[in-house]
Amino acid sequence: MSATYGQGLLDLTNSSFVSNGDTLYSTRIAIGADVLLNANFGKINLGAKTTNGVTDWSTSYIDMPVLQFGRLDSTADKRLVQITNPYFEFVYKNAPDAATREVVGMRMGFEGIKGDIGLTINTLSGSMLIDGVEYKGSKIAGPAIPGVTAGDVNGASRDFWISALKTAVQFPTTSGMAEPPSVAQTGFWLNWRDRLTALSTANGAPPPNAFRR
Repeated sequence: MSATYGQGLLDLTNSSFVSNGDTLYSTRIAIGADVLLNANFGKINLGAKTTNGVTDWSTSYIDMPVLQFGRLDSTADKRLVQITNPYFEFVYKNAPDAATREVVGMRMGFEGIKGDIGLTINTLSGSMLIDGVEYKGSKIAGPAIPGVTAGDVNGASRDFWISALKTAVQFPTTSGMAEPPSVAQTGFWLNWRDRLTALSTANGAPPPNAFRR
């Protein structure tokens, strides 16, 4: 038994960082796992306003009708997307003082993601860098592409996350990358700037994906 070692499934890390001159504190809960995924998600709307029970979807921070992990119209290795160490991270002000401690927001993301992802983005609040082209800002038109290939010969894409914040936050530089991410703005914000290449399909639509054994 003395020669045997292991790691728990969940890893909890507390840290602090400086954002816009203020010291913020974070608690990250990571799932120490590599996940192979084929899945389809649709009608993702984050931050839409509801008035008198009626939701105005045009006000969404992020409007993503299609999000597909994997594709079926290519080789077998394209069917699955590899996700490494998914995590949730909560951000606070004044963490050492229980009387004044305040939750600023949270983010969820992956420490690594590699594979073909079909996408349709109508509205984007965030920062994406695809083939060297930058898409950045609050509630801008999303990239007119059918999806992206995440990762390249150097490894997985390392900086995918979505945050929900009540104040702007400058998150620390992602491990292994040279520059810090763009400042995440209030509301919902999507960050994805590392090793992304645009997909190309014959009809300009996300590739088909409906995994069956």
